[in-house]
Amino acid sequence: MSLDHRLPDELEELRRTVEAFAHDVVAPKIGEYYEQHAFPYEIVQEMGRMGLFGLPFPEEYGGMGGDYLALGIALEELARVDSSVAITLEAGVSLGAMPVYHFGTEEQKRAWLPKLCSGEMLGAFGLTEPDGGSDAGTTAVRDGGDWVINGSKCFITNSGTDITGLVTVTAVTGRKDDGSPLISSIIVPSGTPGFTVGAPYSKVGWNASDTRELSFSDVRVPAANLLGEEGRGYAQFLRILDEGRIAIAALATGLAQGCVDESVRYAKERHAFGRAIGTNQAIQFKLADMEMRAHTSRLSWRHAASKLVHGEPFKKEAALAKLYSSEIAVDNAREATQIHGGYGFMNEYPVARMWRDAKILEIGEGTSEVQRMLIARELGVV
Repeated sequence: MSLDHRLPDELEELRRTVEAFAHDVVAPKIGEYYEQHAFPYEIVQEMGRMGLFGLPFPEEYGGMGGDYLALGIALEELARVDSSVAITLEAGVSLGAMPVYHFGTEEQKRAWLPKLCSGEMLGAFGLTEPDGGSDAGTTAVRDGGDWVINGSKCFITNSGTDITGLVTVTAVTGRKDDGSPLISSIIVPSGTPGFTVGAPYSKVGWNASDTRELSFSDVRVPAANLLGEEGRGYAQFLRILDEGRIAIAALATGLAQGCVDESVRYAKERHAFGRAIGTNQAIQFKLADMEMRAHTSRLSWRHAASKLVHGEPFKKEAALAKLYSSEIAVDNAREATQIHGGYGFMNEYPVARMWRDAKILEIGEGTSEVQRMLIARELGVV
């Protein structure tokens, strides 16, 4: 039986539309935003008007009626040009809106999803903590009809923009019989008293995306802001991270392919010793290996997305895709910089930005080491 990996017409149309947007709208402007460490509101608003933030959500909540494959295609095309814009979309959908969609009550979905799907509002996912990583140290205690939250979170994407509307916070809400923590998820609206958003981090890359530390000092939110069942927060965020790894894999694939795009262009234009450097076999072999890695990465994330879309177990495939794509993105960025020589070290060239952006892909939404642990566990050796 043969396998047809071609995209359906509607997804190919989406890919071409986002590709054109990335080249015509994002590429001419993003360098300036990046250099100024400024959030690209104008670009994000246009993405919202295009419906990109609503791609995988039902139309009844303001979405586009697509799925995770559609989201991944959009992320890959954006990341071929810039990762800051791509991660803003990825975090806004996978980490911001998806927890509400998967675990929210009907009332919560109606209240939050339409604005999140339109891009009018961004959501954030408050998981990581300064001292414990993914281990929740933040606490939430019931006091009458409220939750009272205390603690802090770090490295939270989309948490401090002018259009951020909520952060889903994981917090310890009690203890099991064996003393282990009961972790729950709670929606904290932006501007809630006691909820403080720190200054933007000074980062190596993703300099046009918003990333901040959050603190909670006796933050009161209604008990109705509990997302899903009390004590199920850990299981919920594991599901969110599994899906998010597919999205990060798509983004990483886009960065890897962008390195190929820029390097092929440069290899044709740059001349040394009387000929284009692309005529040199050393450059040709680098480009061939880079294209091979990007192509294989694309097959991997699309396979994982297909399993998710069809309701099949996808944890291992998501980990495989995230691990491979993030590591080859770093490889391609390094090789692209080498091909560009001294110009690859200049920020005016996109590959310099890609080189700076690539490393975080091996860390965010589960490090490469965590992905290897997950894969080994799925193989049954743990």
